Amino acid sequence: MLILKDSTRYHLLELTALCGEFPADQLYRLIPSSSYAEKVITQLKSEKLLRVHYRDKLRGYRLTKRSKEYLLQEAPKRFALYLTGNADTNQIRSEKSRRLRLHLRAEGYLTLFHAGIPVFPDEKPDLFFPGYKAGIWNVRSYPLFYSAREIKRLGDDTTKIRNSRCMGIVLTSECIFAIYNTGNALMKWEYRTEIRVNAFLQQYLSGNPYPGIPKVRAIMLGRDMDMAYRLLTSTGGHKKAFFSLDTSYEHFHYVPNTPEGELLLKVLCSPLLQKRLNQLLRSDLLPPDRQLAIEHDALTSEKDVVLFAYDFDMLRINKFNTALKLFGRRGVLIAFDFQLPVLKAFLGEDLQYSSIDLLKFKRGFLHGP
Repeated sequence: MLILKDSTRYHLLELTALCGEFPADQLYRLIPSSSYAEKVITQLKSEKLLRVHYRDKLRGYRLTKRSKEYLLQEAPKRFALYLTGNADTNQIRSEKSRRLRLHLRAEGYLTLFHAGIPVFPDEKPDLFFPGYKAGIWNVRSYPLFYSAREIKRLGDDTTKIRNSRCMGIVLTSECIFAIYNTGNALMKWEYRTEIRVNAFLQQYLSGNPYPGIPKVRAIMLGRDMDMAYRLLTSTGGHKKAFFSLDTSYEHFHYVPNTPEGELLLKVLCSPLLQKRLNQLLRSDLLPPDRQLAIEHDALTSEKDVVLFAYDFDMLRINKFNTALKLFGRRGVLIAFDFQLPVLKAFLGEDLQYSSIDLLKFKRGFLHGP
């Protein structure tokens, strides 16, 4: 049996190995053509490499024993962590809550995958194992993703963060992003646990690969932009058990699990892209006034404060809005076109809004079609 490693069939198998159960409702993100997707699934099922699991109105695809053996034989370093032992991706439980967790993981991995961020263990240096501190960091291929499972290989050192909802981290040349995925519902949230995640990352990765104490930010993934509004307005529910914006991280960005979100993730992980875009946006604006006690990136000729909100930093957007009301200032908010409807719904019509055309940005900055 031979499956080309750059084929769609192989990508589906490896992503299924990574998440344990691939959600059927996310198949279109990997294979846009429904007829071709059906053909791929039929082939893999006939070859006894993939099987359908349907229960509690939840449909997903799982690897068979044969496909696990095939993947482990072809690339043991890539798949051993996920397809051996008692890992939840190998010994899959049938409870709906556990399966939904695997499906959420798959949504996040698809976003990372399409953003061009390496996710497999054999694509990056092994940072998280006892004794790593003695190693030498010599990799230049940022960004890199490390799953929560890879981090937890440290054993006792991660005891205090084992209940975290963090699905992994992305390393970039300038900061670390802790990645969360809330899907289409508000996730449960424990402030003290996530604070410990932040502290752990700063401590463990300081000095190597980062000089000094690294900057840690958070990214919340979600099903679509409607979820961004729910996050911005959430108070945590009756018992404060669900997500609400807090100070666990200084910056908390929102990225939808959509093609627009995949592009936004590329921008967030590229300081160079952000610098180029900021320079373009500032070309018709005045420099910021550092004496102003308002979060802002520039001023208009009328001295209105301007915020570049295309990175959808929810905390910064909140601070900007609060400060404008407190000081009675007029503000201008600049964001991508797909973000503006939610921002207008949340912030109201008192602000001025300026749109960045996502397709033009893609053509001009990423040379996309």
